[in-house]
Formats: sequence, C-alpha cells, structure tokens
Amino acid sequence: MNIIIIDDDKLVCLSLKTILEAQEGITVLTTGGSGPEAVRLYEEYRPDILLMDIQMGGGSGLDAGEEILKRHPEARILFLTTFSDDGYILKALRIGSRGYLIKQDIASIAPALKAVMSGQSVFGNEVMTRLPELMEQKKGADLSDYPMGEREKELVRLVAEGLSNREIADAMCLSEGTVRNYLSAVLEKLGLRDRTQLAVFYLRGGWDR
Repeated sequence: MNIIIIDDDKLVCLSLKTILEAQEGITVLTTGGSGPEAVRLYEEYRPDILLMDIQMGGGSGLDAGEEILKRHPEARILFLTTFSDDGYILKALRIGSRGYLIKQDIASIAPALKAVMSGQSVFGNEVMTRLPELMEQKKGADLSDYPMGEREKELVRLVAEGLSNREIADAMCLSEGTVRNYLSAVLEKLGLRDRTQLAVFYLRGGWDR
C-alpha cells in the first residue's frame, strides 16, 4: 500500500517512515508538515492511506481531512495523534475518517493501516473504551429510517454502548448464537464490516442522506 505521512515534527515523520517501510507491502510516498500541505499532497499523489497528525502549527489535520473527504469521499484518512480529546474524536468520526490512533501505541500503526486497507475502521483501545461515554454526550442515529426490526435496532444501540455478545445476549434474553445472527444481518443491511464500524455508524448519526 502507498501512504503519505503528515506531521509537523520532522523527526516523527522520519521515524514513522523508517518503522513502516520496514513492514512488507508498505511504501511511504512522501511526508508533509501541515494541513494545507496534506491537501496538496493528497491531490498530487492520491495515496491509498493518508496518515495524519491533528494539531499542527501550519493548519489542523482535522480541517484538512474534512476538505479532502468533501472532494474525495472514498479517501482513507487515519489520524495519529497524542491527543485523545473528545472533541477531536467526535469530529474525526463525523467527517468520515477511517480511524483514530494514539501515537504512544506505535506497534498498532502497521496493523491498523492493513485493517483500513481491508475496509475496516480502526480506533485505538483508548478511544474505543471512551465510545460509550461519548455516546452519552451525543444522540445516536435515528434508526427508524433503516430496514431493521426492533430487536436489531436494540442490538445496534447495545453494540454502540460497548457491550460484548455475551452481555447483549443477557440484556436481550437471547442466546449468543442468536445475537451473532442478528449482528451479521445488521452488518449486511447497513453495508458494514464489523462491530467497530457499527458503533461509529451510530455515533455519527447514521449515513448522510
């Protein structure tokens, strides 16, 4: 896969380039240091994935990501930052990024890139543990517009709250096998791949219509 790294710390860019290119199948096309540069480089190189910091002196990565995704909704943007601020996480979800990782977890970056290439959304453990709290701050999707039964809608809400299949089974008085079947059906109906994408879908308020 071909990627671009955007971070206003040149040492971080160099370190990430060295680490990632040691992985088979990853090529770093170029690096940049600001939001506006990210927009320009994306247009020039059209990478498979744009790996980008959020807070940068030359312009916000979130603003750049939003601009890129408005022009290219198919763009895969993965944010890598030291900040796990709720506002940043919510905006990253809202604009349609493919993931949000914390820089300290370096070992997770290469697997995350591969997961994003396979169509998954990737959010670090620290971010995922906070999704239920974020759900309380923002109303989730109105599921009435989607072709799902009431049981399926309840399952979506429970997944978004961070419950496991076992916990969902207990809450809904179902077997784990039935929960798995419901989950598979919901993912197929919504065109999603996994539980993470389902939680993100609900947190974003559903698909743009």
